[in-house]
Amino acid sequence: MKSAILRAFGRGSQAAPWDNEESIREELFSIERLEQHAESLAAAQPVTARPTTGRSLAVRLRDNESVLLEAYRAIASAVGAGRAITPAAEWLLDNYHLVEGQIREIRDDLPPGYYRQLPKLTTGPFAGYPQVFGVAWAFVAHMDSRFDPEMLRRFVRAYQRVQPLTIGELWAVAITLRIVLVENLRRGAKRIVTGRAARREADALADRLLGVNAHPAEPIRSVFQHYEQAPLPGAFAVQLVQRLREQDPKVTRALMWLEERLAAQGTTADEIVRNEHQKEGATNVTVRNIITSMRLTSDVDWAELVESVSLVDDTLRSGSDFANMDFPTRNLYRSAIEELARGSKLMELEIARAALLAAKDPEHQAQGDGVHRGERDPNGRKRDPGYHLIGGGRRTFEATVGFRAPLRSWLGRFNARIGIGGYIGSVIMIAAILLSLPLFALAEAGITGLWLGLLAFLGLIPSIDAAMALVNRSVTRGLGATILPGLEFRNGVPSHLRTMVAVPILLTTQAALEEQIERLEIHHLANPEDELHFALLSDWADAATETVAGDDALLDAAAAGIAGLNRRYGQGAGGDRFLLLHRRRVWNDGQRRWIGWERKRGKLHELNRLLRGATDTTFVAVGGPPHTLPPAPPAGVRYVITLDADSRMPRETARRLVGKMAHPLNHPRFDAGTRRVVEGYGVLQPRITPSLPIGREGLFIPARYV
Repeated sequence: MKSAILRAFGRGSQAAPWDNEESIREELFSIERLEQHAESLAAAQPVTARPTTGRSLAVRLRDNESVLLEAYRAIASAVGAGRAITPAAEWLLDNYHLVEGQIREIRDDLPPGYYRQLPKLTTGPFAGYPQVFGVAWAFVAHMDSRFDPEMLRRFVRAYQRVQPLTIGELWAVAITLRIVLVENLRRGAKRIVTGRAARREADALADRLLGVNAHPAEPIRSVFQHYEQAPLPGAFAVQLVQRLREQDPKVTRALMWLEERLAAQGTTADEIVRNEHQKEGATNVTVRNIITSMRLTSDVDWAELVESVSLVDDTLRSGSDFANMDFPTRNLYRSAIEELARGSKLMELEIARAALLAAKDPEHQAQGDGVHRGERDPNGRKRDPGYHLIGGGRRTFEATVGFRAPLRSWLGRFNARIGIGGYIGSVIMIAAILLSLPLFALAEAGITGLWLGLLAFLGLIPSIDAAMALVNRSVTRGLGATILPGLEFRNGVPSHLRTMVAVPILLTTQAALEEQIERLEIHHLANPEDELHFALLSDWADAATETVAGDDALLDAAAAGIAGLNRRYGQGAGGDRFLLLHRRRVWNDGQRRWIGWERKRGKLHELNRLLRGATDTTFVAVGGPPHTLPPAPPAGVRYVITLDADSRMPRETARRLVGKMAHPLNHPRFDAGTRRVVEGYGVLQPRITPSLPIGREGLFIPARYV
């Protein structure tokens, strides 16, 4: 049996979905029947080939918001007056704050530009509305507004077996599902309010017939004269039947009149009572399901659900390491595929397959990629589809898929291509304009010759400064931060990417040393990875002599603190989890002092040499005499994370940083000719933000109390 929605599509109906106020409820389907219906629905829903504005859902959303607010106020007023309300009204009254939140979320998540990109239906009751809106409507109708993530996943999967959805449509499933739930709640709320009004009207009419509250009973003809033509609402008739039955025989004529009117409507009193009670029970269930579903939609992991039904994700996962990348990286790839599909004649699935094909074809890249054909690709950069979607192979890949960039992006692409030359040229052009305007004015005023040249010379530097300020401001406003791709190590940092977290410090006082050891422990607790090792890179303070009284005591205390951490937390995968790497002082002719060689920069330089096997560094064996072999660091350390002594590393930051460096697109490519890293990164500087004040730092003390 076809559903009402599918039947409407089949006959090409153009009736709007808002033409009636009946609940969005059809026959309840099992999961197998729901999947069959999804396939049938996909075959019956033709869509537009290009983005169009279509019919707006925002207007109906605003109307729904008004109706729900009025219903909420009416129910609250009834409760305040001590009148009884139905269970459905209680659900709405108790959860109206949740409904308001859903409406705000819809409004925020569906901007006009995004709505325009959604493919629109061309025929049927939802013509002009997004295709995904029809999908959400069918799901809500056949689930009686009950949200089940697994059922939705299988429903969307089945739909895409016939007609794939775009990435944007998949993300819009959550939004349109909320829109349909709000629409259905509006219909239930309107039924609640109109039912209450009809019952109150029936009570007032019954009071006139029965003569309650010491008022004389009115004649039946005068009471019913206004109800002779229009059909009687169900709630009105039921309430009137319940009031008049088993009353004084004088009102028998009123019951006869009511039976005649109902017979004219093709029903009876018993039947309408039964039907009205069934509708009220169904409304109670539907409103309860809507409220529960709204709560569940706010708790579900929509990113995981969308990725589980995305055919583009399936394609990329099957042919690359896409599944091992973190969510922002996967989103970068998807966004690039969306952009390329919008600017070409290919579908998103075809773009994804073309990227995989380019990654498998070593001869795909031309010299314009910055890598000559036949050049070795030891890092596997070109074998990742991201190289062709967001990396150095993007321009060649655009030509392969026939991509035409939109006009609004031409200026930015041109500036990116010419690089620093464009920046300098922009500064020169704007400076010339700024300088020429007052010079033309002065020339018109009669100032010429040597004086005009002198004024031009004096105005040259200010005009260049102003031009640089304007260009810098436009660049910073026009260019945003770029997310670097990264891998997601769900099971921790792998052994081949073993990493050391190094904290350069000076051994000055016992209290400062204890604080640094405590910070090192906090770094480990925030990043408890087996392949992470934590080291204090220490120097003694500068001195006039090579050794100073108290040096050995501080060094012994540092060694004891590190040994205590190792006893407490055990060994790491590469040996001691915590290390103390201390350097001896060396003579500096320039400063005429004994210092740690090159101080902080020298510590990091010597640490890199030590990790690569050097034996001639100034690191000393802790607790032993100087000039002995330094302690052996963990073998196979691939990356070093350097922290200042006062820096804090939030939870799992180390894993994310290693994931960024380990992504193929970020591997450094070293050009032996220029001796520079020409692609990827040898060093990453993560964003650093000031932390919130803690302890007494967070207290505001007025000056008079200091």
